[in-house]
Amino acid sequence: MNAHEIDYKIYGEEMQYVEIELDPNEGVIAEAGSFMMMDDGIKMETIFGDGSANDKGFMGKIFGAGKRLLTGESLFMTAFYNVAVGKKQVNFASPYPGKIIPIDLTRFGNKFICQKDAFLCAAKGVSIGIEFSRKLGRGLFGGEGFIMQKLEGDGMAFVHAGGTTATKELAPGEKLKIDTGCIIGFDHTVTYDIEFVGGIKNTLFGGEGLFFATLTGPGTVFVQSLPFSRLAKRVWASAPQGGGKDKGEGSILGGLGDLLDGDNRF
Repeated sequence: MNAHEIDYKIYGEEMQYVEIELDPNEGVIAEAGSFMMMDDGIKMETIFGDGSANDKGFMGKIFGAGKRLLTGESLFMTAFYNVAVGKKQVNFASPYPGKIIPIDLTRFGNKFICQKDAFLCAAKGVSIGIEFSRKLGRGLFGGEGFIMQKLEGDGMAFVHAGGTTATKELAPGEKLKIDTGCIIGFDHTVTYDIEFVGGIKNTLFGGEGLFFATLTGPGTVFVQSLPFSRLAKRVWASAPQGGGKDKGEGSILGGLGDLLDGDNRF
């Protein structure tokens, strides 16, 4: 095994966290900001790149950090090592409501493709890189699904998804059409492309975007019901603008009610 062999347990329902159990000298890497708590005896270290075997040497570290920069992530990751005698635990939390999905990379041919903001943490030795699209259409219209993260190695990795999750097993040649933001990740054997919705009414009035992703089997596809970008748009649309009052949810009068409730001063 190149990656450290870790044990884990996932807690919670809607706001989950994962507890990683480390034997002496074992380690785990995580995105900055995902740390929740850890036992005494765990050493925390900021590393340049992802700290995998692909990051050996100065140029390897520069290349690894550059790949992360392209996905919009920080140049640095955080590594946690058990430097004590017995077993110790370190915990990582979900950034928003949803599910944490454990990915055993050995079950996916040591390579798994996921959304660029889905990765949460992984066993030390797992490489976190980028999966570039080779097709112009994907690059121009892929949206959230354009630059994907690539997890490589023979250890455990953990990805986070929003809302409710589903798993689809695609047979050879079987296709699944899906909103680009609803993709969590998929087997490296799955072919990924972008398809135009078509139809003037769909284009102008459909409200679902002009393009969706087409995933072709064989392989496993993980799907989420609530992409973070969709959640953020709804929150932003409902938030008071300019620091003022809310939009009067639940009121037929809406904004007019604000003029009649006595709070406005002239």
